[in-house]
Amino acid sequence: MNTATSVPVACQQILPTRSINSLSEDVESGLLLEPRTMPPKYFYDERGSLLFDQICDAPEYYPTRTEAALLREIASEVIAAEKPECIVELGSGTSRKTRYLLDACTEQAWYPVYSPVDVCDEILVSSSESLQADYEWLDVRPLVGDYTAGLGNLPRHKGRNLVVFLGGTIGNFAESDARDFLAELRATMSPGDSLLIGADRVKQPDVLHAAYNDDAGITAAFNLNLLHVLNRELGADFDVESFEHYAHFNPLESRIEMHLISMCGQQVRLNALDQVIEFQEGDHILTEISRKFTRAQLERLLREAGFTIANHYESAGTKFSLVLAHPV
Repeated sequence: MNTATSVPVACQQILPTRSINSLSEDVESGLLLEPRTMPPKYFYDERGSLLFDQICDAPEYYPTRTEAALLREIASEVIAAEKPECIVELGSGTSRKTRYLLDACTEQAWYPVYSPVDVCDEILVSSSESLQADYEWLDVRPLVGDYTAGLGNLPRHKGRNLVVFLGGTIGNFAESDARDFLAELRATMSPGDSLLIGADRVKQPDVLHAAYNDDAGITAAFNLNLLHVLNRELGADFDVESFEHYAHFNPLESRIEMHLISMCGQQVRLNALDQVIEFQEGDHILTEISRKFTRAQLERLLREAGFTIANHYESAGTKFSLVLAHPV
């Protein structure tokens, strides 16, 4: 058992295993072309990460509380079955739901290392310090980096690893990208390792619409935060007030699509790139997709990526799934 409360938290940088676009390159290949798109990872600076945490508490946003309730139910069973010596969480954010797994570890006197992985070192440090204060046994080893840049340099414990991928984040990948990502993850895993993945399920469009258009406007602020990031990082002059958040359910693709809509004709200068973007009234930027799965689609995705299903846990009303899987 570790007593880690006095150990200062420092993030270890994860080096990419393949070349990935910089912000400037993503702007050039997405924002400067039509249809305009930007990867959702740029939401998550410190402000964006805190806004997303607020979204999770919005009454309309069912995914977080539904997944959290399901995880609370199954955490003891998962820890008892897998006995991980290290829990690696991809896209950990503030690690709020992970506490159910850590509570189960405490109850079973089982003390794994915890390695949260995220792109924002400020959030990683603050959440890690909070966890170490609340779990005296916990050794937190935060890893900062973009896990979509390749998982080959992800440090792993020599013993059993439980990789945790919560929040329905797999839905942010297009179908082929999701399969490729999971196959790459599978290739880094050893016999005895396991994956616990969360995925949102297909449901009534009005429920989905409300979840991404909360009355308090938190999701709108989160989406618009992308423009603040571009203004800060690229010396852009987006007038944030002249754009509106728009999210809708695309039934043909079974996914939520989030957009930023230009409410007037305008020019935006990107000083760092010496570029000007012309927006007409109604022009939009696709900023995120969130795919919704049937049970069969989710299990097929995991099998095609090289996993076998150990257990498929479903919330009441099949609103959300948590799947425990093992590498084949």
